[in-house]
Amino acid sequence: MRKLSAMIAGAAALAATAALVAGGVSTASADPIGNDGKAVVPAYFDVVGVGSNTTEYVMDQISVDYNKTIPASKHSASDPYFYSYDALPPGANAPSTKYTIKPKAGCATIARPDGSTDGLNALDTSARVHSTYWCIDFGRSSGGRKPTNPKEGKGGVVFVAFAKDAITWSARSAAAGGTDAPASLTTAQLKKIFTCADTNWSQVGGKAAPIKVFLPQAGSGTLSTWEKFMGITTLGACVSQAPEENEGTNAHLNSANAIFIYSVGAYVAQKYHSGACNAKPTATENQFGCNITGVMALGKIGGVAPTTTAKVPVINPAFPSSYFRTVYNILRWGASTKDHIDTRLEKFFSSKAMHGYLCTSPTATAAIKNYGFIPTPLCGSVS
Repeated sequence: MRKLSAMIAGAAALAATAALVAGGVSTASADPIGNDGKAVVPAYFDVVGVGSNTTEYVMDQISVDYNKTIPASKHSASDPYFYSYDALPPGANAPSTKYTIKPKAGCATIARPDGSTDGLNALDTSARVHSTYWCIDFGRSSGGRKPTNPKEGKGGVVFVAFAKDAITWSARSAAAGGTDAPASLTTAQLKKIFTCADTNWSQVGGKAAPIKVFLPQAGSGTLSTWEKFMGITTLGACVSQAPEENEGTNAHLNSANAIFIYSVGAYVAQKYHSGACNAKPTATENQFGCNITGVMALGKIGGVAPTTTAKVPVINPAFPSSYFRTVYNILRWGASTKDHIDTRLEKFFSSKAMHGYLCTSPTATAAIKNYGFIPTPLCGSVS
């Protein structure tokens, strides 16, 4: 058994040696992009976020939509644009320490934050630019607050609720060659698989074949949330963290033995709302992201499918409630406002009652749905 903190270096090494397949490419050729669809370096007074893979594309979309409401002539410190850097650069589908970003004009180049923990750390350790502003203003997080995170109070952070999602396990689809896994697993069976107590599919109702267990990179909010679902703090020695979260194109996963986890919202967005990678999206397809579900199909838990049977599926409301989660944006705690969201950021992140764009705008609500997630009345609430 290995403690999670000891697995970070191993994950990077596995990613570096993994044989990758083409496909993990966003439809945007660079990030972030401006209102003209071209790559842009944010101004020092703009608002910039980093972090979670799970919510990167919906935040890209909402940021672009919001920026279009501000004429170029009004773009200023009092009316900043909002930008969001993806967890990985276009063309990458596995973690690497070689990826970097320059968050804003005047900021130093830093390692590209990959995942919820990296996003929070980048926020917490951010340098200032032009004395008053920060190089990183928010972190995307697909996991909730941990006891080890900065406190909610002076010098700390607030987790601001954004939308609802679910997580399930995944295995190779019938179209890609099939799987040795059964169609459905229980929580007890999943816990035994991810702690390596059960190492053969026959032990959980599948074929007589070894189980190859994969999980996302250390620091992933999807990983930490899944651990909570499973009630575990230690992963078994059989677990590999080679693939990036929410992508089915990594060569490791192209096996009848493989099991992985997937954000249901991300899967819905990729498979049913996104076009092929390296292709310009159509008018009815999401502007950001592409279909990188690859060889993977979502698995049932307790006999219940994670998505509905509609022509364009959504997250199944009948899916076990214990596998649902809230996704967040993390901001610095502010003393001058009732909701403790900094005044500059309230116009974007605050609740519907406070008229925040993300929680109030019909355009933002449509984007949340188009990118596979569920709008929540808790949007804008802080914890």
